Amino acid sequence: MNGYPQIADHGMIGDLQTAALVSGTGTVDWWCTPRFDSPSLFASILDCERGGYCRLAADVDRDDEASVRQLYLPDTAILVTRFMAPGGVGEIADFMEPNTSATPSGRHRLVRIARVVRGSLPFTFACRPRFDYGRAAHTLDLGDAGSAIFRGPGTDLHLQAVGPFALRPDGEDVIADFTLQAGEIAAIVLTSDSDGHLPVPPVTADGVRDSFESCRAFWHGWLRTCRYRGRWNDMVHRSAITLKLLTYAPTGAPIAAATMGLPEQIGGERNWDYRYTWIRDASLSVRALLDLGFVEEAQAFRTWLRERLDAGGASEEPLQIMYRIDGDPHLTEEVLDHLEGYRKSGPVRAGNAAADQLQLDIYGEAADALAQAQEIGGIRGWRSFAGLLDWLADTWDRPDEGIWETRGGRQEFTYSRLMTWVAFDRGIRMATAYSRPADLARWRSVRDTVFNQIVDRGWSPQRQAFVQHYGTDVLDASLLLMPRVGFISPRDPAWLSTLDAMDGELVSDSLVYRYDPAASPDGLRGSEGTFNLCSFLYVEALARAGRLQQARYAFDKMLTYANHVGLFAEEIGPSGEQLGNFPQAFTHLALIAAAIALDEQLDRAEPGAP
Repeated sequence: MNGYPQIADHGMIGDLQTAALVSGTGTVDWWCTPRFDSPSLFASILDCERGGYCRLAADVDRDDEASVRQLYLPDTAILVTRFMAPGGVGEIADFMEPNTSATPSGRHRLVRIARVVRGSLPFTFACRPRFDYGRAAHTLDLGDAGSAIFRGPGTDLHLQAVGPFALRPDGEDVIADFTLQAGEIAAIVLTSDSDGHLPVPPVTADGVRDSFESCRAFWHGWLRTCRYRGRWNDMVHRSAITLKLLTYAPTGAPIAAATMGLPEQIGGERNWDYRYTWIRDASLSVRALLDLGFVEEAQAFRTWLRERLDAGGASEEPLQIMYRIDGDPHLTEEVLDHLEGYRKSGPVRAGNAAADQLQLDIYGEAADALAQAQEIGGIRGWRSFAGLLDWLADTWDRPDEGIWETRGGRQEFTYSRLMTWVAFDRGIRMATAYSRPADLARWRSVRDTVFNQIVDRGWSPQRQAFVQHYGTDVLDASLLLMPRVGFISPRDPAWLSTLDAMDGELVSDSLVYRYDPAASPDGLRGSEGTFNLCSFLYVEALARAGRLQQARYAFDKMLTYANHVGLFAEEIGPSGEQLGNFPQAFTHLALIAAAIALDEQLDRAEPGAP
């Protein structure tokens, strides 16, 4: 391993409880197990020397007319890395068989299949796990030529091989070299085991093939539910699969991203841990899946959310902004100073101290998510929700840290007020539609007070735009959600002038910045790239405003920033590189929403449309 691949030079595989990143060189350089938020076994993406990795690749010289391509098997989460050289053509198929059980598993299998489809190719293999983010030593038990066990603290990693090669020890790691002819197959199965008391079943060639077919059948069957039939079918399907891969099946809790510590600026300090469930991100994720027809995911998240309402947060607030995937509200943040960080972008942080922030917008996102169902958990569920709104009626008018989790002090953020309006608007609608008991007179009074406050104090006459927070003229791309949530018509003159102001200040060649840190200090050093979520929200806002040519051009340009397998990180850097944690749920849910909105508006604009 020499250096770091680009963040975008990866595909993701997963089993709905954990996920791994595989680079275009055939290297698994990120895998945490048994859960998304567990310590890593492989983390060379954060430290190429200390992080650990598993590499399986054709041993070819790229300077000798060899090339490597990576793709997903269509409509699946099976990642295929192809090696094409003068001597032959080979493939590595990487996958994890989905586990939809409601019971968390301590055992997870990552399968790597090598085959040659033409000629002959040599392959090289190395497995170098580094337990607990590279902090813990391990021992190697090498069995026969086709098996090994790496024993670490609390977790063992079983390696089983199928095919014409033999594992060799390399210190406490293993390596191998082998050659395959056309039609031959070899496989490596990595089984992480936190249970310990059950034997790991032996691996056979037939068993590997069955797992492959089972994985493919699962994803094909899951996508049959998708009702999207628009112009960007492949990208929407890939985004839907990505959101599904980022959802923890035992609880229905979506995470924000599969990784931690990947920088928003190379060499900068904006390196956060996104392997947790934000109320905001998760609510928007399940809304996107629901819009595509995936009902079960929305129902599972609503159950998880209702349980959080019943349990409360770690503070006096009814909800906190994020939780662990099992609903645990206690998150701590530590710096892993033994890891140098992606391309020396330290500090590497595990955990997230932003969990203690006050972000009042989460109540609007939670209410919007619950409002998509015809019921929210029977009598008990409604009483919990109504109690939340009664509490919010007394506490909403406070400064907070805002949607972007700035660390520069609390403000009266317009977006937080906007989502407070959403909370009461959705609550009133549900109480009226389903004849539920509620203090409607008070809820309506608060809703209208919030509305008038936003119009009076969140509007800048100088900028002719809604602004980031009261008492400033700074713009904020989070307000691109104003039309979608129903606060304002997408063609209202006040909204169109806001869109024009954003276009002049936050938009750069159709890419959108969240805000201007120079004009509104956020308490952090350095800068960041354009924010992919905001770029897709901009497309949606343009489409609904009737600016279809501009919207479609912006959308098509945005799609060119996807990586080779259709995945997006959090941000786009100044040279078009992907930055931040990867892949990012925010980006993919916004892509889905933008595609749906653009399709609807383009269909209406076609001659003869009703």
